[in-house]
Amino acid sequence: MREKNYPLEQVVLIKQKRLEEAEKVLQQKKELLIKEEQKMKKVEEERDLVKHHKDDKLTQLRHELDTGTSSLKIQQMKSYLKEVEEKLKAKELKVKEQQKLLDAAIKAVELARDDMLKKRLSTEKMDMHKEEWKKEQKVYAAQDEASEADEIGTTIFTRRKSRE
Repeated sequence: MREKNYPLEQVVLIKQKRLEEAEKVLQQKKELLIKEEQKMKKVEEERDLVKHHKDDKLTQLRHELDTGTSSLKIQQMKSYLKEVEEKLKAKELKVKEQQKLLDAAIKAVELARDDMLKKRLSTEKMDMHKEEWKKEQKVYAAQDEASEADEIGTTIFTRRKSRE
């Protein structure tokens, strides 16, 4: 007996294609997250450099104050410290902005992962349904074969009976 085609094969193919697309989207989101993490690391390093520079200049100013130097030099150092402080604030702002982008990338990865998992679950359900359908078809085929065998047996019996 010829095996029947699974009636929901098109649905299975569509769900499989959607799962593959969701996996691609997840991979893209992960790559974007890695780029954002690298940017965050770079921005934090830049901020830390400015912060260390500021700390070094503060130490230098304290040393100059302790050793006693001209007020003009101290004023110049304080002025420079203000510039460094502004630079540090700008770098801190960049870090905060990058953190927002990083958080958004993390959320996008989580959403893409959830979507992919839902689609995988849906695909697995369809696969389970297909397996159940195949089992049912085998049972029906066995019943049909048994029915045909009964009919053939009955026909042969009837012919033999009528010949007697």
